[in-house]
Amino acid sequence: MTIVVDGIEAIKGLTGKDLGATEWVEITQDRVNMFADATDDHQWIHVDTGRAAAGPFSGTIAHGFLTLSLTVPLLGRLIRFTGIGMGINYGLNKVRFPAPVPVGSRIRMLGTVAEATPVGGGGAQLVLDFTVEAEGSAKPVCVAQAVQRFYP
Repeated sequence: MTIVVDGIEAIKGLTGKDLGATEWVEITQDRVNMFADATDDHQWIHVDTGRAAAGPFSGTIAHGFLTLSLTVPLLGRLIRFTGIGMGINYGLNKVRFPAPVPVGSRIRMLGTVAEATPVGGGGAQLVLDFTVEAEGSAKPVCVAQAVQRFYP
């Protein structure tokens, strides 16, 4: 279920809010190939299905940065903001990729608001802790802390 937050003042009260989990999203070879083309990262563990089958992961895996980039639309499935003029990705405090994402697996994101504070210009800043997990994996595939800012 998507949480709807209306306005800057409502954002400031979100510290500690558990955002829940998204639905599962499948990671396809086509998506990995398109990401490889967009980033010019064609390492064989991502795009060469034959070679990767004999490699350390027994198949192709998603790029870590593909997993990270998917956190943007996944976050939009957890929380939606209304009554604001603009939201920006301000940065990341920490990112780790503890486990690979095998192509064909499904991922989902879980999130919590670590901190919500006012910023200049009448805005608010959210620090979000999130974890991306792959179905059946004992370890998370991405753990990060993102910083977002919102302005009227």
